[in-house]
Amino acid sequence: MIPEGFDYVRPTSLEDAIQALAEGGEDAKPLAGGHSLLPLMKLRFSAPSLLVDLQGLPGLSGIQRENGTLRVGALTRHAQLQDAGLGVISETAHKIADQQVRNRGTIGGSLAHGDPASDWPTVLLALDGNVTVHGPDGQRVIEAADLFEDYLTTSVRQGEIVTEVRLPALDGFGGAYEKFTRRAEDWAMVGVLAVVQESDGEVTDVRIGMTNMASKPLRASAAEDALRGKPLNAESIAAAAEHADEGTNPPADLNASAEYKRHLARVLTRRALMRAAGIEG
Repeated sequence: MIPEGFDYVRPTSLEDAIQALAEGGEDAKPLAGGHSLLPLMKLRFSAPSLLVDLQGLPGLSGIQRENGTLRVGALTRHAQLQDAGLGVISETAHKIADQQVRNRGTIGGSLAHGDPASDWPTVLLALDGNVTVHGPDGQRVIEAADLFEDYLTTSVRQGEIVTEVRLPALDGFGGAYEKFTRRAEDWAMVGVLAVVQESDGEVTDVRIGMTNMASKPLRASAAEDALRGKPLNAESIAAAAEHADEGTNPPADLNASAEYKRHLARVLTRRALMRAAGIEG
């Protein structure tokens, strides 16, 4: 299907991009990499009158480490993060779709799109990250817990642009991302990201994020609480994973029933925790 007609501009500065979005009104959309918005346009689920192409804007791409925090430009492509040697963050990037998509898609575009079946929202929420946005009213920081509101709905306002993503560098943590798909390049039927920190064999910190288990990404808080303070072993992990689907509301679809997805959530949580802890089995 061919998209409806639209105007196109490619600003050379962030300020010009913000102005173009303001002038375009509510039907103007920013274009970061294109792999979230363009498919919707081809199906005519989205019909912006103006595309403001952000690609190539200076200062919005790259990865910096600063005092235990990763500062990631919003236009940093999945492939850059995949190759950056950042543990579970790079593992997650590697599991996004296929290499062609990873070469074009951006972390900021994915987060602003807010699809609960995509991978970066789960990472941001599980790791307690945040995004910086710029707009007509200036700059503000949105914490992960406040960013995702509902299906394809975020708290990024009309005319605002995500410019930076901040994530913990995870020094001292083990991590893993388990993703179940029918085909390697598909969206996740269910995904689970887990990071674990231990001291003297006891779990001191654990964070578990879930992909496609509701209309927005979720934390498996019951499983986290069940494991925190316990011995880091297979038995404790298995017991905690049984709580992974509590509070979830996965959408039933052509791939699986809601109950099967809850089952997957428990299984993948156990697998992710085992790998994060470096335990075989």
